[in-house]
Formats: sequence, C-alpha cells, structure tokens
Amino acid sequence: MKITELPEKKAHRIIYITLLSIAGLLIIVLITGTIFGLMQRSTEPASQVRSEPVQRQGDDIRIFSGLGRLRITLADSSIMILSISFPYLANDIAFTEELAVKVNDLKIIASEYFISLGAQALIRLDEEAAKKEILRRFNDNLRLGRIEVLYFHDLMIIDAL
Repeated sequence: MKITELPEKKAHRIIYITLLSIAGLLIIVLITGTIFGLMQRSTEPASQVRSEPVQRQGDDIRIFSGLGRLRITLADSSIMILSISFPYLANDIAFTEELAVKVNDLKIIASEYFISLGAQALIRLDEEAAKKEILRRFNDNLRLGRIEVLYFHDLMIIDAL
C-alpha cells in the first residue's frame, strides 16, 4: 500500500513545482515588461508625444425638436403649420427630462400665442418679436434650465375657404 502512495505524492509534488515555476516566470515577465515600459516612455522626447484634443462634456449641444409640427387654427379659421426647435446641452440631464415632461405645455404656449391672430396678421408678423415672446413664455414655464434661442421651421398658412 505504501508503494502506491509514494508515486501519488511524487506526482502532486511535480505538479506543484511546475505551477510555481510558471507563476514565477509570469511574475518575472510582468515585472520586466513594466520596467521596460516605464523606461521607454520616460526616454521619449516630449516633442514626439502625441496629444489628443480633449472633448469637454459641456460642449455636447443638441437640437430639441420634440414639439413636432404644430397645427394651429387661427382666428379666421386658417390653419398655421409651424415647427419650433432650440439648442440645449445634452449633459444637463435634469433640464432634458424637464423638457420631455413639458412638451405638451410648450405646445400649448406656442399655440396660444398664434391662436388669436388671423392669416393677414401673420403675414405682417415680426418673426423676431414672436420668437422673443414665445421664448419668454417658455422660460417662464421652465424651472431647471433656460432656452437661449428659438428656431421656426416650416411656417405655412393654409387659408380657410
């Protein structure tokens, strides 16, 4: 019985020594590579080091067009079609969420501004004054951020017959 136990212990010992040797070799390779990498990097002249431009998170500006195409019935039963968009900072999560929640409120604010006007009044309308007034109303409704500028797109008037 002792004869069978001796080769088994010898086999375990050989496996143990082999695993220790492999682990030791890996440690030596890692240490050598680290030292070589550190020495190589420090001997490089500063003029050869590439510097990548850093993109700041605050520069991620997106256009909010979540109001969609507004169809507004005017005072003289004409229909006005208008799309409103504006830039916002995408990394301002609280403001982005507030915009998503208040989409219907912003649609109503824009519609109420134009609803009392007729088609002839819209033709003579000062677009910049309208943008300023709607912008003021939007910002009065928003609490977590401000809109700086509005853009009007697809402004059309369909006359009622």
